[in-house]
Amino acid sequence: MEILKKVEEISEELDELRKFIYENPELGFEEYKSSKAHIDLLKKHGFEIECPYMGCETSFKAVYDSKKKGRTVSYLSEYDALPGIGHGCGHNILGATATGAGIVLSKLIGEIGGRVIVFGTAAEEVGGTKIEIANSDELKDVDVAIEMHPASYNSLTPNSLALSTRRFEFFGKTSHASDAPEKGINALDAQIVLFSAINALRQETKDGTRIHGIIKDGGKAANIIPDYTDSRFYARSPEKKDLLEILEKLENCAKGAALATGCEVKISEYEKGNDNTVRNNAFNAVLKEKLEKYLDEEIKDIELNKGSTDAGNFSHEVPTIHGYFKIADESVNGHTVELRDATMTDYAFSQMKKVIAAIVEVGITILTDDEAFEKIMEEFKENVKSGKIIPHSKLNKD
Repeated sequence: MEILKKVEEISEELDELRKFIYENPELGFEEYKSSKAHIDLLKKHGFEIECPYMGCETSFKAVYDSKKKGRTVSYLSEYDALPGIGHGCGHNILGATATGAGIVLSKLIGEIGGRVIVFGTAAEEVGGTKIEIANSDELKDVDVAIEMHPASYNSLTPNSLALSTRRFEFFGKTSHASDAPEKGINALDAQIVLFSAINALRQETKDGTRIHGIIKDGGKAANIIPDYTDSRFYARSPEKKDLLEILEKLENCAKGAALATGCEVKISEYEKGNDNTVRNNAFNAVLKEKLEKYLDEEIKDIELNKGSTDAGNFSHEVPTIHGYFKIADESVNGHTVELRDATMTDYAFSQMKKVIAAIVEVGITILTDDEAFEKIMEEFKENVKSGKIIPHSKLNKD
């Protein structure tokens, strides 16, 4: 297989990259060594680098332009680690896969035409750069985005849940809880009313919706009426349009709780949220064909992943792949030391090289097959029309 031979030509460099990042785990927005390792390799292979990117010192945009007319294929590279366990999500090998695919495709587009971009997307675990890119105009000249995540199975792109966060702070008035309770305004009562209202709200939400929260600060002492309380919530839904409705209802619950108890309320977003991934079946069909060419094991078609990812934000701007490839036994879960250590096995590296070849071929299809690309774009436009996809430009306009 000619493409796999091209991957082998840079395999030693990619092996060094995955090992270096494994040995130097860095948390989100602190990936100075990791981003530099990617940048140095991409620069070596002729990419033009923009870094810092989107105001982030550990994000980058690497572009290789054939100088010939054509489409633009992008690959999404992640390299942030988890607290305590390092690369338990496998981003050391995820990033190497994306960068490797970008480099290999860049060797082929001289005759094909078009551009290849590798986006270095910092801090995926904590609401990182993909969200900023998707909310900007940086993707207006990008045709597709491709990312493959290491896991304990092979899978096409599933849908995922849209996620947003809300912080509810209530402000009341302190008083002695026994001697003069009538002089206090109880901010904890407001939180209790809020939680009760949200519990009632759950009955009237669509299947697949998730609302989960905690009280971070419920007061200081049992004999003091608390004048300040703080709660944090995640809200998730299979579709972005439904999540927007849920958020409005959550905020109304908080306003009602404040009114009922005489408190003031402050509502804010305490972490950046993720849009739901909207899978493109026509794009998945191309991915399936290419993965089957290189992988011997089952390729699952999972309709819904009940987690959330910032690749979802990309999927509301351009057709996006966020598939999974097997590097470990099916008993191994993500965000574990077992998956972390699996990234360093020979099996994982072999799988990584095959997946690179597959997604390079996906990129070639986008650049050369007008019929396949038009099917992908027709489906994307239909999803916008139906409201499954809400681009940031439409949301801001509305």
